[in-house]
Amino acid sequence: MCFILKLCLASFLSGFVHTTMALLHRFQAVARRSATSYGRNALQRTPLRSYSSSASVDGTLPLAGIRVLDMTRVLAGPYCTQILGDLGADVIKVEHPVRGDDTRAWGPPYAKYEDATKTGPGESAYYLAVNRNKKSLGLSFQHKSGVEILHKLAKECDVLVENYLPGGLKKYGMDYETLQKINPKLIYASITGYGQTGPYSNRAGYDVMVEAEMGLMHITGARDGAPVKVGVAVTDLTTGLYTSNAIMAALIARGRTGKGQHIDACLSDCQVATLSNLASSALISGQKDSGRWGTAHPSIVPYRSYKTQDGDILFGGGNDKLFGVLCDRLGFSEWKSDARFVTNSDRVQHRAEIDSMIENTTVQKTTQEWLDIFEGSGMPYAAVNDIQGTLNHKHVLARDMVTEVEHPACGPIKLVNTPIKYSEAKPGVRSPPPTLGQHTDEILGSILEYSEADIARLKDEGVLS
Repeated sequence: MCFILKLCLASFLSGFVHTTMALLHRFQAVARRSATSYGRNALQRTPLRSYSSSASVDGTLPLAGIRVLDMTRVLAGPYCTQILGDLGADVIKVEHPVRGDDTRAWGPPYAKYEDATKTGPGESAYYLAVNRNKKSLGLSFQHKSGVEILHKLAKECDVLVENYLPGGLKKYGMDYETLQKINPKLIYASITGYGQTGPYSNRAGYDVMVEAEMGLMHITGARDGAPVKVGVAVTDLTTGLYTSNAIMAALIARGRTGKGQHIDACLSDCQVATLSNLASSALISGQKDSGRWGTAHPSIVPYRSYKTQDGDILFGGGNDKLFGVLCDRLGFSEWKSDARFVTNSDRVQHRAEIDSMIENTTVQKTTQEWLDIFEGSGMPYAAVNDIQGTLNHKHVLARDMVTEVEHPACGPIKLVNTPIKYSEAKPGVRSPPPTLGQHTDEILGSILEYSEADIARLKDEGVLS
């Protein structure tokens, strides 16, 4: 018995030591992360400035403790880093000290400044859309001092995101090869129009060019109309989504390997990927695609929008049962037994006839009247709303997709909220999109321990704003 007790005690002590050491390592990791938030020696002294947003990061947020150096402009890159910020990352947005992000000048509309003495039209709505939960550092890396600051920040960051042409940052020593030596754990994401390799790699590419080149514009628009771009820069947005997802996967990989890596993301690749089932159909069949279909579907009928007295309504008759529901609610149950419309194949063959019959009916009532008629039917249907209609939609408001924040220069402004809900965390807008250089002093003072005199000197030299 004594032997058994000794064995149990030894096993307990071994487990206790293992658990204690694991907790100690975790505490040390948290302490190191906390230290970098306030400077290397923060645990030994009181910080000069606090690098925390006015609404502090909730420790339950998935990316709490991750620091991101954001060297992106316009849409795809800022959208990517905004997602990371929404999820709790500390995002430092590096902007030209005079011009700032390109989109600061993309207006109207602008959120007007409350201070009448402040020059300029206000803060661009475009800029406000994709830069919440970030800190703005006004910095020029045309100056050697600016590059030194960026190198120091890269050493203190987990992630860097940039969207310059391939090789464009090498002359500043801000390329992956250089920064990987400074910080081997850095995850460096490059977002470009056409990628780091390939015959188009040195082409500049806005969303609309890639939509045209990579097939999306060809399949968008009315059946008998010209090709058109999507109403929002969807290729930029999907690229931002893909890149944020890749960064989070790289963070998980770094947890296993201890190493960072270079992520090569581009609009052209992401656009080809999001052709999805249409690309698959073309690859499998070897045939030319069927072109533009407007709101209709090439192989499902009825599946499109129809005019009403005051707008449009969309029906999705994805199978024969749903077509029956549609006929009943429209008041023409006899259509279900019409030989031309009995099966989906029949309806595809007689698309023009059934679509015409449906629209001749829907134009007799308002959109809201039809919405009331189809409520609870099990039929997929929807009003075709404009943007204001969407933002004031009862479901959108119930899902908390519009929020109001206090902007430091413009007062209360409304923003679209982050779309993903978590059971154990509450991502959202912790801080409004920053004004240009709003956090320059805070970042340099708290993270890099620059003195106020050093910061003032660098501002006089045009390095900072």
